[in-house]
Amino acid sequence: MEKIENKAASTGEIADAFDDFMHAFEAFRHENDERLRQVEKRKSSDVVTTEKLDRINDAIDEHRRLVDDLVLKAARPGRGTGGPASGLTLKHRHAFDGYIRKGEAGELRALEEKALSAGSDPDGGYLVPDETEASVISSLKDISPIRSIAGVRQVSGSVFKKPFSISGPGTGWVGETDARPETTAPTLAELTFPTMELYAMPAATPTLLDDAAVNIDEWIAQEVSTAFAEQEGAAFVNGDGINKPRGFVDYPKVANTTWSWGNVGYIATGTDGAFDAVNPVDDLIDLVYSVKAGYRSNANWVMNRATQAEIRKIKDADGNYIWQPSVAPGSAPTLLNTPIVEAEDMPDIASDAFAIAYGDFNRGYLIVDRLGIRVLRDPYSSKPYVLFYTTKRVGGGVQDFDAIKFMKFGLS
Repeated sequence: MEKIENKAASTGEIADAFDDFMHAFEAFRHENDERLRQVEKRKSSDVVTTEKLDRINDAIDEHRRLVDDLVLKAARPGRGTGGPASGLTLKHRHAFDGYIRKGEAGELRALEEKALSAGSDPDGGYLVPDETEASVISSLKDISPIRSIAGVRQVSGSVFKKPFSISGPGTGWVGETDARPETTAPTLAELTFPTMELYAMPAATPTLLDDAAVNIDEWIAQEVSTAFAEQEGAAFVNGDGINKPRGFVDYPKVANTTWSWGNVGYIATGTDGAFDAVNPVDDLIDLVYSVKAGYRSNANWVMNRATQAEIRKIKDADGNYIWQPSVAPGSAPTLLNTPIVEAEDMPDIASDAFAIAYGDFNRGYLIVDRLGIRVLRDPYSSKPYVLFYTTKRVGGGVQDFDAIKFMKFGLS
């Protein structure tokens, strides 16, 4: 196993990659304009033009992914750059390093028993240092698309319970000397968000563990962050709530005209498996205004790459592209002036598919993290490699059913 590579991207690399992305988008616009002229003139586009457009569309996605990766590397904080650590923190870090490298658990067990941490669970492994946990959580926010826009709460228990009012408080207008009507207590119900165990199991060679130049905390954080983010990303979108968070796509969906609490509303395109052929922009505008004004100011679009590729081809009535590229490296592209979050676990455009979500995900979807990431060292199961069974507990679900709406690619 090679030593850890943690080279930050230079400003020049990011600028060059962003320039390539913008050039690709300009080529795409030119080619799509030609396709639209062909459609207007002959009612269909040339096959060569369509294929070329698809290739450029793919190139745009690749260039954008490269820019995002470089920005992420540049933003990654260096280890050990925070403030001075307490004596207990330094002891825990030293004891953790000894456990990971050599399997010496005595000092680490004594420290965790002394700390009486709410998240400490020696039977299921040992807590990583606070700095390592913070690094993993920070990386998850950068990598996981839904975590970057959802509400997040940390808890020490296994279940987070949130009360909400079904009926709302009694309100009204009265005159200065009028009798005040008796108010009734609001009807309350409770949402529960259980945390489920998520694991990753990176492997290390004895050579890596013996190398004093390797920062073991950093190695574990890097190894598990991507694995955790991929699993979380899928669960926050499509999870069924069984041994994993419940994704917002999994909830019951109803036409927005008949929306009620506990369901997520949707707007139909009126066309099976496609946007409206004449006015596709109207479908998107209808979805925007299906969300109340209080949620629109912090709204995001959520869709996958294939859906975004279709939207790039659409123009408004004035001939302007409704999809616009990011204005700077690291920022999101926009659709109708609202940021787009690319989540590959969202459905593709198909018959009756809910391929686009829109709304305020910070208020609409809640992610619950239980404090503490644990590691259990296993030098026996896969000799000569040493496995590190790393776990964290996380839950998620819709907390405000009025904050998120879907676009359904169907007749009704």
